[in-house]
Amino acid sequence: MTETAKYVIVGGGLEGLAIAWSLANRGETDVLVLERDTLCSGMTGKSSGVVRCHYGTPSLAAMSWYSVDVFQRAPELFDDDMAFRQCGYVVGVGENNTVPLKANVSMMQSLGIDVDFIDHHTMAELWPGLHLDDFAAFAYEPRGGRGEAYMAGMAFGAAGRRLGVTVRQSTRVSGLLQNAGGTVYGVTLAGGDDIHAEHVIVAAGPWTPALTATVGVPVDVRAQRAQLVLVDQGAPTPEMPVLSDLAALQYICREPNGELLVGNSDHQAPQYIDPDDYVNRADDSAIEKNIMKLGNRLPDMPDPRIAGSYVGAYDVTPDYNPIIGPSPADGLFLATGFSGHGFKISPAVGELVADLLTTGATTLPNVDPHDFRYSRFEENDLLLSLNPYEGAGEMR
Repeated sequence: MTETAKYVIVGGGLEGLAIAWSLANRGETDVLVLERDTLCSGMTGKSSGVVRCHYGTPSLAAMSWYSVDVFQRAPELFDDDMAFRQCGYVVGVGENNTVPLKANVSMMQSLGIDVDFIDHHTMAELWPGLHLDDFAAFAYEPRGGRGEAYMAGMAFGAAGRRLGVTVRQSTRVSGLLQNAGGTVYGVTLAGGDDIHAEHVIVAAGPWTPALTATVGVPVDVRAQRAQLVLVDQGAPTPEMPVLSDLAALQYICREPNGELLVGNSDHQAPQYIDPDDYVNRADDSAIEKNIMKLGNRLPDMPDPRIAGSYVGAYDVTPDYNPIIGPSPADGLFLATGFSGHGFKISPAVGELVADLLTTGATTLPNVDPHDFRYSRFEENDLLLSLNPYEGAGEMR
């Protein structure tokens, strides 16, 4: 017999599991999540876990603000803290970016987001030892911080299962099923079995295009290489805010063990990878660049050394914003192309998708689903930052 489910979600990463929980939380429990490997084993586990609302796109900022509240309430909602640490988040800019910083802070404040400017003295208190002379201005989000995307995904998964969601791991989807009228009505598994569904939601990150191509739906998502370097200062780093350093185009996070995670914020020359075949360590030039920038920013590190590195991939769209909504094929819903924003907006993504699938509209404050529509690329109406930062591309 052919198996059936009301909702089939392809992808057992953070977004797929957030969607499953949100559906089940409103009583839609006939939900089947299919994961080709183990839960959160793809790019979810490579996330740097930054929680911030600092965006130049109002809908994205609003989704992040909604999600901050969920991360804070995670112990109550999921009986799991998702490893969230509310250490704060700071954006520092040079003179060239003070105008967009002021505009973005004003926009975020209009949405009710807790963000404001701080001076150099306050920044020196928040982050002792930082070289601050090349910064012209700072914006601080006290409710921002760090989490763990893997922990968040597993919490969504466990909570969804308790509500009745079915999760299958090591279950690879080889293609989508489509009838003569063009409606997608299920999936084909690698072993040859079919599963029929009223709604097929593809939340497979950089693996999405290969799946949607089986029903003639092109999705312009590529895997952009992201190289992360771990640095031991020689002494454990105290709890500090996450720093988005848009003067040097890097970001710095304190790891739970006191090491520093250093990432790149310069996306002017992206590199792309095959998400199934890449070297999982940063190359020498990336390490050298990161260490040089970090040494300039933290000149008094007692005995710095490289503790490790790894490589992940952003599933990027042409405008570095996600596709969340119906596809051109009836029955097929897309939640992909999160472009580095996925972790911090994942609770809102779950709610938005569940809203659109069940009612066709959303109750998320200040979020316009039209922004994330599939057709915007064909319409040449890209979702771009209203106030972009010089050098940082569209990641902020």
